[in-house]
Amino acid sequence: MTAARAIETITDRIRERSRPTRELYLARLDEAAGQRPNRSVLSCGNLAHGFAACAAGDKADLSGDRVPNLGIITAYNDMLSAHQPFESFPALIKQAAREAGGVAQVAGGVPAMCDGVTQGQPGMELSLFSRDVIAMAAAIGLSHNMFDAAVYLGVCDKIVPGLLIAALSFGHLPAVFIPAGPMTSGLPNDEKARVRQLFAEGKIGRDELLEAESKSYHGPGTCTFYGTANSNQMLMEIMGLHLPGASFVNPGTPLRDALTREATQRALAITALGNDYRPVGRMIDERSIVNGVVGLHATGGSTNHTIHLIAMAAAAGIRLTWQDICDLSDHVPLLARVYPNGLADVNHFAAAGGLGFLIRELLDAGLLHEDAETVWGSGLRAYTIEAGLGADGTVARQPAPEDSGDDKVLARHEKPFQVSGGLTVLSGNLGHAIIKTSAVKPERRVIEAPARVFESQEALNAAFKAGTLQGDFVAVVRFQGPKANGMPELHRLTTVLGVLQDRGQRVALVTDGRMSGASGKVPAAIHVTPEALAGGAIGRIVDGDMIRVDAEHGVLELLVDEAELARRPVSQPDLSGNQHGLGRELFAQFRQMATRADEGAAVF
Repeated sequence: MTAARAIETITDRIRERSRPTRELYLARLDEAAGQRPNRSVLSCGNLAHGFAACAAGDKADLSGDRVPNLGIITAYNDMLSAHQPFESFPALIKQAAREAGGVAQVAGGVPAMCDGVTQGQPGMELSLFSRDVIAMAAAIGLSHNMFDAAVYLGVCDKIVPGLLIAALSFGHLPAVFIPAGPMTSGLPNDEKARVRQLFAEGKIGRDELLEAESKSYHGPGTCTFYGTANSNQMLMEIMGLHLPGASFVNPGTPLRDALTREATQRALAITALGNDYRPVGRMIDERSIVNGVVGLHATGGSTNHTIHLIAMAAAAGIRLTWQDICDLSDHVPLLARVYPNGLADVNHFAAAGGLGFLIRELLDAGLLHEDAETVWGSGLRAYTIEAGLGADGTVARQPAPEDSGDDKVLARHEKPFQVSGGLTVLSGNLGHAIIKTSAVKPERRVIEAPARVFESQEALNAAFKAGTLQGDFVAVVRFQGPKANGMPELHRLTTVLGVLQDRGQRVALVTDGRMSGASGKVPAAIHVTPEALAGGAIGRIVDGDMIRVDAEHGVLELLVDEAELARRPVSQPDLSGNQHGLGRELFAQFRQMATRADEGAAVF
């Protein structure tokens, strides 16, 4: 079967599996579309409240139902570097809306936490659940039913998935996602990683580490490595929710502002009041979801999206599975090497040709659904461009370069960095897990070694500092799933295990927690499902058990007699310390309700 035919076959499988839930979703969408905002017949009290704070001209426009009103959902805060640029966006959007004959109002704000601040801290246990809180907060903003379309201002890890879940819940409204762009390049990511390892080994102090980190994360914009935040931007563009060329333009530049104005104009042009109505719930379909998964594989994107894509698809009535993601990986080559999968950052990726080049290569190879709908129009070929600033200050687009500007960063589909995608699914008697292979050298993708069992990342780090992690081993860090403690990222383990690997030890990680888009050079079987607290076999492992992690053949096996394994009780750790502090007590119901990782780890 050709790769192109395989993509079609998997899409058809998803479409058939999703038929009952998708049809129900679309029926509800049509019902909502029939009850779209009709401000001329709203109660006078409702309408007066809705435009009380508007300028006189906007009040007059909103008194009828002929002028489109654009709702702005913003994740602005000025603690989070990626979202600080959004401070000025509402004023720019409102001005652009007036110039286009519409009105724009900030419909609501949503929380936006920074995983970079909370890594290794108790607050990280709220991170995954913040996605669902964001979806609910956005829904509250849109529930006023004053809007004909919405624009979503968000960039980072759980924020974009949460916003898209909300947008799809209001699927009768057109939706345009407006990014803020990455910060300019600072200290190279490989140098930052080197300094972190030196600190972990006790060879430098906190002052030197903080200096390096500050040179890496030094200004407004998204962090420049290819983690979840920048994977989000790739997804929004390849799924047609950004304007072409919008993702990786630095904040505070004339081109960034021009793209924001253009996004506003486009959102107003695709409402039901015009001739090109594009409700997001119909625009995003099985083709769009598959295109997103293909983009994730081709770029070696964040492992977090093996959870988020399932939850986002479900919001549109589409049932995506890990098996679908795994099967697509077999047919999609790795075409980008961006840190941690290479030395380049996202600015270098954009300079080498960026998403326009990548999308064209995937289209030419038959690996994307070219006929997918987008906010820009019908067909993904319109995204094979490079955006620039025209002489009149508006966006000017030209075809993406024919050749990569750096073939160590961005490859042609005929000469990929590897023939399969950067993510795969592992299966065996421990359940199912995800592994990111794009940053792991081929010779390290298979390991069979005794287990060292820990029930927190702090315990593993303590063992490292005590010098007791000797020889080859598979680190098992369990009770880190959604039901146990909210499934925090265990990013701090990357450095420690990397140090041991560099010393010549063969090491791997098996965990029911997350490892984030910054998953590095150590093989890590993450998101193990069922999790330990739900009775998963990972809870029965004891020190010394042999474990096989085989990313080449998709195997995760505990090499223990099955009868012996069944007789063992599941470990019962004390999780009381994860139940309170920094707001964790407010999320007890979320932990109880959370679905499995392979079901989206959602509370909906």
